[in-house]
Amino acid sequence: MLSRAARSLLARPAARGRFHAVPRAGLSSLVYVETKGAGFDEGALNAISAARTLSGPVTAVVAGSEAAVAAKAVAKIAGVDKVVVAQSAAFDHALPETTAALLKALQEKEGATHVFAPHSAAGKNVMPRLAALLDAQQISDVVGIEGEDTFVRPVYAGNAIATVKSSDPIKVVTVRTAA
Repeated sequence: MLSRAARSLLARPAARGRFHAVPRAGLSSLVYVETKGAGFDEGALNAISAARTLSGPVTAVVAGSEAAVAAKAVAKIAGVDKVVVAQSAAFDHALPETTAALLKALQEKEGATHVFAPHSAAGKNVMPRLAALLDAQQISDVVGIEGEDTFVRPVYAGNAIATVKSSDPIKVVTVRTAA
């Protein structure tokens, strides 16, 4: 069951906060949505909002033994253009090795320029491994997007905010769940 705040985000047409629309052809995003049984983790809503700012198609990836049920809810989120379902018990515990391999295969198949995940325990575990598989640097704990390659994130235990720019062809990003 989603909280009232999460339900209000489902239909919200535009991202809020420091996420600015970045119009450019050729951008596409893949968003890893963590499942919780037949539901999904609400932190994915922030990752989807961040992906929507890039003005390209957003593909959500839902994996787990009950992924088909969770995918129906994810498909209703405003801004999600496509949902890929990996229905297997192998993904139930979000083991980083299996999940990163899945995301790498999907990134290659979909040609995504950006891969997003919530900055949660699972996201912080999976995304560095994915970045290594893609030979890219991970950009973690993003609180804002200023361009297709420019991100805002806290540094020094949150005492300062840094704007970072990535030259990697594929951006691997975790998004702060309260952003």
